Amino acid sequence: MIDKGTPLGEVRGTGASHEGVGHWMHQRVTAAGNFFVMTYFIVSLVLLPGLDGSTVTDWLSGLIPSTMLILLVVSLFWHARMGLQVMIEDYVHDTGNRFAVTVLLNLLFCGGAVLSIVSILKIALGTAA
Repeated sequence: MIDKGTPLGEVRGTGASHEGVGHWMHQRVTAAGNFFVMTYFIVSLVLLPGLDGSTVTDWLSGLIPSTMLILLVVSLFWHARMGLQVMIEDYVHDTGNRFAVTVLLNLLFCGGAVLSIVSILKIALGTAA
């Protein structure tokens, strides 16, 4: 039971999502992950002898680069989805509209992430057409 007698008890659980600290922490963790994986990706590309299609495809066919790129895609899409979810919760006040926009957001971001991962796997496994 929430203690309503204290100032903290009066405001606890009244945020838009009712779990603001967890959401905030997830955004910070994905931001840190994005930084490290993006740094690896940029440094790896700079160290390649050339940036032509065959060189990059050969590099991406490796286990570590393809795995790191998939991690980057998952982390970027998750981070962006969480940021847009906060905007929706803050600015879309009608419950039905908020639900519809949130469902659309989730479908778009899941679809984009899956398409990106499948594309990376096609290149990594050598089945790209």
